[in-house]
Amino acid sequence: MIDQQDIQKTVRDFIQQNFIFDPNTALVNDESLLGVGIIDSTGVLELIGYLEEKFQLQFGDDELVAENFDTILKITAFLQKKLDKQ
Repeated sequence: MIDQQDIQKTVRDFIQQNFIFDPNTALVNDESLLGVGIIDSTGVLELIGYLEEKFQLQFGDDELVAENFDTILKITAFLQKKLDKQ
């Protein structure tokens, strides 16, 4: 079983490696990734693809909403909930 800290670290690492180009950019767990311009809609799709592959999950169309992918905390909680159902 994957714990919440592992999920959060995985999400943070992916975002930092793929979307943070300025080393001075702070990545805050409860800050809107779209709102501050860290990722855009294409980046969200890339993140979703990565998460589906990494955690062996499938997301339904009804789950692909901003409330599930807007912040690191929301992504982590959403993934934990999906993984707990497996």
